[in-house]
Amino acid sequence: MDINQLMSKVKQLLQHTVFQVLLFVILALVSYGVMFSNVKPEKVDVQLLQVANETLRAPKTVEDVEKTKQEKQDAVKQVDDVYTTKKEYGENRVDLISSIFDAAAEVKKESEKKNVSSVLTKEEKEELSNNNLTLLKKKLADDVNKDLTDDVYKALLNASDRELQNAKDTTITAINTVMREKIAATEVENAKKSVEDEIKYISMPTDLKKASLSLARYAITQNYFFDLKKTEEQRQAALESVEPVKILQGQILVEKGQLVDREVYRNLKLTGLLNNEHSVLPFLGLGILVVLVFGCMFYFYHKMEIKNEQRHNQILIFSLVFIIAIAILKTVSLFSNESVDLRFFIPAAMGTMILKILLDNRYSLVFTIILSIFGAIIFNENTTTNFNFSICIYILLSGIASLLLLSTKNFRSKLFQAGFLLSLVNVLIIFAVVLIMDLQVANLEYVFHILAAFVSGISSSILAIGLLPLFEGSFGILSTMKLIELSNPNHPLLRKILIEAPGTYHHSVMVANLAEAASEAIGANGLLARVGCYYHDIGKTKRPQLFIENQMNIENPHDKLQPAASRDIIIAHVVDGSKILKKYKMPQEIIDIAEQHHGTTLLKFFYYKEKELNDDVKEEDYRYPGPKPQTKESAVVSVADSVEAAVRSMKSPTREKIEMLVKSIIHDRLNDDQFSECDITIKELDIVEKTLCETLNGIFHSRIEYPDVKNEKKQVK
Repeated sequence: MDINQLMSKVKQLLQHTVFQVLLFVILALVSYGVMFSNVKPEKVDVQLLQVANETLRAPKTVEDVEKTKQEKQDAVKQVDDVYTTKKEYGENRVDLISSIFDAAAEVKKESEKKNVSSVLTKEEKEELSNNNLTLLKKKLADDVNKDLTDDVYKALLNASDRELQNAKDTTITAINTVMREKIAATEVENAKKSVEDEIKYISMPTDLKKASLSLARYAITQNYFFDLKKTEEQRQAALESVEPVKILQGQILVEKGQLVDREVYRNLKLTGLLNNEHSVLPFLGLGILVVLVFGCMFYFYHKMEIKNEQRHNQILIFSLVFIIAIAILKTVSLFSNESVDLRFFIPAAMGTMILKILLDNRYSLVFTIILSIFGAIIFNENTTTNFNFSICIYILLSGIASLLLLSTKNFRSKLFQAGFLLSLVNVLIIFAVVLIMDLQVANLEYVFHILAAFVSGISSSILAIGLLPLFEGSFGILSTMKLIELSNPNHPLLRKILIEAPGTYHHSVMVANLAEAASEAIGANGLLARVGCYYHDIGKTKRPQLFIENQMNIENPHDKLQPAASRDIIIAHVVDGSKILKKYKMPQEIIDIAEQHHGTTLLKFFYYKEKELNDDVKEEDYRYPGPKPQTKESAVVSVADSVEAAVRSMKSPTREKIEMLVKSIIHDRLNDDQFSECDITIKELDIVEKTLCETLNGIFHSRIEYPDVKNEKKQVK
């Protein structure tokens, strides 16, 4: 069984959904298997209190919870207790002492009113004093009475109004002075001594001074208190200000030859380097990534609005190119190490080039994105994480650059030149990555990277050139490269036309020019139309002299033939052409153009000639067998073929005549329902009409008639 038969069977299997799912499962399993070793945690062989055999770096960023906790505790310890001064305490104590002096003054006034004129005996005075003392105590709170002695009250009651007022002012002033300061619990006694110092040097009666001192000492109290709420706020702020202690990704944990002490051993354990053989998270993450990627691909594959057969063909090509590309990446990665970095040598754009030529931009872009993601995992050996972002950017940008290069007409058929230009782009990409990452690169390494960029670009094009024929042959794809190969004048069939039917060859070249210009104007494949035109009349080589373009200075044989015989000969060139093309195993697209370029049109000349002889003739008998044009390229070729032949037979063609002729041919084809089976639109036919007219006017432009110089000279003589 050859590869064509194998692919044919696979495409038949893909008609069933279960095999479609199976294909994507296989792709996912292959991808997972290739990247499995790249996400497997590295096993580190280190022992406590022994010398490290290699330099170890942290594979990921982790928080050192223990150190973070210790730093937070230290931060809290450094926060001092917060104390608050209660200013209202001083005001309250001043008001209290002031009220005592005022109460004493009131009692004195009331007593004086009752005994204004009476002269009191000693016993009466003592009784009055006791009454006043009792009255004063009633005016004051019990707590105050408990803390103050009767001698204090008596001194206040026995003092004159002036003395009492002076004592009040002095005492309150002293209390205010002392209570304005911060008085902690341990400083209360010192504050009381301070208030005594404020009063004891003031001149006043001895008893009254003692009372004032007692009242002042009584007034002094603690006004500076521990503030639990503010202290907690300060401690919380201190906690929040502590940044988590982290072991950063890529941080050196231990250098080669360094002793693995307990702290180093703890950090190795913390980063998972000592117990990572049991970690399943990287494998789980890889599985999720692979399922996500190919799940999206499966959705993309099912949503494409193209025929099933073509869709199956495309996904098979994509799958094979993907497997080849990822296998190359894995192989190169196995030979790449710290001493020899081969990551930039990979043919990053090979798959993109192949898919761009064989399929379309969508597949190429999707392929590039997937390969860049998987490449970042495959080439993670010399990095501290499971992703190598530099190679990801390199593959992505290199693929996009190749896609843009091959989108231009100049490089579609010049893969090697495109590969050389891609090499220059690769150099810029590598330099950009190196400079952005601020890597310390020696001059020799720059030369190595430049060499890698050129090898990558040129190898991508060489591999694409080598693999394209394999895919084209296996899947029957008519690529740009194949079309250019078929357009070579040295192709056996083209040489056959040129030698056996030179008029037909010239006609085909003229039609090719017209069809290519018109096809490109409406967005169709101009190269396919051109090459199709080269071979569309290959059937005329069987009886070349029976077609007018090959009748040079001979009588037209059809003048002596019956219309039916002429009809059979003319129609036969389509069938004969199809047979010849199939014999030479030409692409189906070229065969289709040869079979469809006349559609089911009517041979009007021979039909009406026969009708003059036989009224019972049927129109269907004088129509080409078809089929009608199925593609835009076939439709354009059919119009261009008729237009070129008609204009060539026109005497003295002018711009107006050409435009009228082209318009009438297109309208005739429309009225004959020749475009009903292809997707060409009326608007596109208008564009085709204008393009054909412009091209024909350039070919059949009016020439200047130069005078006959010899005749003029004779006339002069």
